[in-house]
Amino acid sequence: LGQRLAARATGESLSNRLAGAAPGGADSASKVLRTPYFCSGCPHNTSTRVPEGSRALSGIGCHFMAQFMGRNTDTYSQMGGEGVPWIGQAPFSDEKHVFVNIGDGTYFHSGLLAIRAAVAAGVNATYKILYNDAVAMTGGQPVDGSLSVAQITRQLHGEGVRRIVVVADDPGKYPVGTDFAPGVPIHPREELDSVQRALRDAEGVTALIYDQVCATEKRRRRKRGRMADPARWAVINDLVCEGCGDCSTASNCVSIEPLETPFGRKRQIDLSTCNKDFSCLDGFCPSFVTVEGGARRAGARAAAPPDPGPLPGPDAPPGRALAAPWDILVTGIGGTGVVTIGAVLGTAAHMDGKACTVLDTVGAAQKGGAVLSQIRIGGDPDRPRALAVGRGRADLLLGCDAVVAASRDSLRRLGRERSAAVVNAHDTPVAAFIGDPDFDFAGDANRALIARAAAPGKTDFIDAAARAVSLFGDAIAGNMLLLGFAWQKGLVPVTAAAIERAIELNGAAVAMNRAAFRQGRRMASDPAARAAPGAGARERPADEDLDRLVERRAAFLKDYANDAWADRYRALVARVRAAERAHMPGSERLARAAARGAFKLMSYKDEYEVARLHADPAFRASIAERFTGRYRLAFHLAPPLFARRDPETGRLKKRAYGPWVLPVFRALAALRGLRGTPFDIFGYTRERRAERALIADYDALIDEIVAGLAPHNHAAACELAGLPERIRGFGHVKERAIAEAKAIETTRLAEFRGAEPVREAAE
Repeated sequence: LGQRLAARATGESLSNRLAGAAPGGADSASKVLRTPYFCSGCPHNTSTRVPEGSRALSGIGCHFMAQFMGRNTDTYSQMGGEGVPWIGQAPFSDEKHVFVNIGDGTYFHSGLLAIRAAVAAGVNATYKILYNDAVAMTGGQPVDGSLSVAQITRQLHGEGVRRIVVVADDPGKYPVGTDFAPGVPIHPREELDSVQRALRDAEGVTALIYDQVCATEKRRRRKRGRMADPARWAVINDLVCEGCGDCSTASNCVSIEPLETPFGRKRQIDLSTCNKDFSCLDGFCPSFVTVEGGARRAGARAAAPPDPGPLPGPDAPPGRALAAPWDILVTGIGGTGVVTIGAVLGTAAHMDGKACTVLDTVGAAQKGGAVLSQIRIGGDPDRPRALAVGRGRADLLLGCDAVVAASRDSLRRLGRERSAAVVNAHDTPVAAFIGDPDFDFAGDANRALIARAAAPGKTDFIDAAARAVSLFGDAIAGNMLLLGFAWQKGLVPVTAAAIERAIELNGAAVAMNRAAFRQGRRMASDPAARAAPGAGARERPADEDLDRLVERRAAFLKDYANDAWADRYRALVARVRAAERAHMPGSERLARAAARGAFKLMSYKDEYEVARLHADPAFRASIAERFTGRYRLAFHLAPPLFARRDPETGRLKKRAYGPWVLPVFRALAALRGLRGTPFDIFGYTRERRAERALIADYDALIDEIVAGLAPHNHAAACELAGLPERIRGFGHVKERAIAEAKAIETTRLAEFRGAEPVREAAE
């Protein structure tokens, strides 16, 4: 409550306040800190959603974080008090019903008492009991109890709960004859919304048991061979992707990352962190393809990692004797191996006969939160005595994630007199990106903060994630690569042999981690190795000149339709460019905005275009680069003429189409000349008519801009010309985006027409 009131007083968002970011000021870039969101594939992510118009109450546990996610979830209580405040509030509220979130561990501990009190009070409430098989918030410990889902239904039935429903990620997990309470139905998780709507209208206390294993625990168990790892992966065809973010909205998954391309920001899936929940497939977008069978090529690379060859010793020993502790601060994100770095260094120091302490501050690390590992290595066995790295005392910042490294909590431990920094320059997605496709990662600002806080000339930024994917197929190797780089720079006061032995004792991905450590050393000692390309991801040219920008898009439009379509695009940009040169010499801002805006509208992704891009041999080649063995592709689509509609939402439902659809794609691509003609059977839908109308409207808008352009309305003209880039997505997502863009257009057009020339003051 104190944090909430403080945030309200300063005008700062509560999520930033909880993340530890300072409101404004010099380190305002650190506001992009990851907020406490659910990890990818987390069952809480699905189970805490409530139907539109409903409200929920949270308790103590992972579902507490739903309060910061715009899910109509309020308050929290002590363990065993979940929903109890509603007993006193219900008689005085217009709200007829609430949902109450509670975990299986809390239920077994004392949560049943809260349900018993609600039954006795006769309130209308649905308790959503998440059966996730772990105490997930505090480290994945086993639940202190052995109640099965069936036993919980029996217990609730005995307590007088009026209606009990089980929703599961795999209803087939219950064998025939499972002893559920009388009348308890089993539903797949796809039916969660309709089940909740039915329970919302029921009288008295009801219960929904949501059965799905914690996603973090799934990943752990798969790594340790205790759970089958399905040979199935989701990938995104970035040329089909619109960058609308509906996949992130559907999944709330931070494994969906931005991909900067020559055609703008798209999305990609980080297969190194993906928990294979596949809720991202629910996003209304045809760009998703699942690879089923085979294996990732990452496995083959990791089994035989590259040998960097002979390596020299470190550049120099640590800059001062270890009479005093050598302080290392490792920053990163939960689930990416940050704590492992501390464990490896602690073990290595012990083998070298040095005293060492390791203090891990993990917070909400289970859910992708910030992790700080504070390592103090001393030559004297009686040192160090304090565990934490003091203010300005860090000798090395090993920034496995630049966002956490630039946080206030990290920067205050750096000193201009002594601190060196080796930081991963990769822009890791933060929670804000889930709701804002255009989110500014402030990567340059974060890097500037770190460089300013460390000693002059002692900061190195390396895209360790890209290099790790390039070499090993797994971004998680980037942390060990950074450690090798720092060691080679003389910033880690333990021997390389001890570190490699500690990696071996750790027993996880030994070959890959040892090779990553050596590759990091090679990068530090060989400038050519450091300059080598990373993962080969397509970067958006930062300074692409206007001519190249136009020709790239014109070439695309030629393949999209024909030469005439490309020439029409060139002519539109040329008109805008000429007008801008006449009225704003030296500026290309308007021409660039028009070049991107016109291309966005003229390359709308109808059935012909989606088919062409999926059938493109280049896309299948990109799949072959990442996967090996006998695999098949499945395309997840909702064709407007064939897809069924969801009875609750009225929206089209996606389904998977196997590899048999590829010849259909090729045939459709060959028929793209029918687009917009009377023979275009797809062109009669409302969405296609709207897309064609947008092109005509944009032509008229450009005519008005060219005719009325002047220095005083140039800024408004640029915004108008760039509005089409806001129109992203498919189906209902695109329809909403069009409405929002048209509302902005009305305002900006009035500004363009009504702007008065700026008159200089009389002398």
